[in-house]
Amino acid sequence: MALYEHVFLARQDLAQAQVDALTETSTKIIESLGGRIIKSETWGLRTLAYRIAKNRKAHYVMLEIDGPPAAITELERQIAINEDIIRYMTVRTETHEDGPSAMMRRNERSERGDRGGRGDRGDRGGDRGDRGDRGPRRDDRGERADRDAA
Repeated sequence: MALYEHVFLARQDLAQAQVDALTETSTKIIESLGGRIIKSETWGLRTLAYRIAKNRKAHYVMLEIDGPPAAITELERQIAINEDIIRYMTVRTETHEDGPSAMMRRNERSERGDRGGRGDRGDRGGDRGDRGDRGPRRDDRGERADRDAA
């Protein structure tokens, strides 16, 4: 059987229990057609980059699926009918990632307060007198000061 990653976005006004019910429905569809869910992750209510069907936020859910293509076709057909799901995407993969997905690792890092490799910012704050590679400021060149004096 083939391996798939399926992500769907549910409307922002749904309760978490309703989102879990959508996930359970998707699981039943896959399992009834001979597939199985390897992993299910709920990424939570997140802000969208742009409005989708008058929604500014959405509940994100990711399913890792091992199943036949017919199961994926039926899952996508059922999701397209459902008004509570505003977007979905299914991608065929060669292997599934072990452990939590990148989105879950990102959430764990932000909860810890870790900024992730930014390190020491050096002398970047405070006085901006040093312009670096951009050269002197326009008023330091002299040509404009000469024009204004005339």
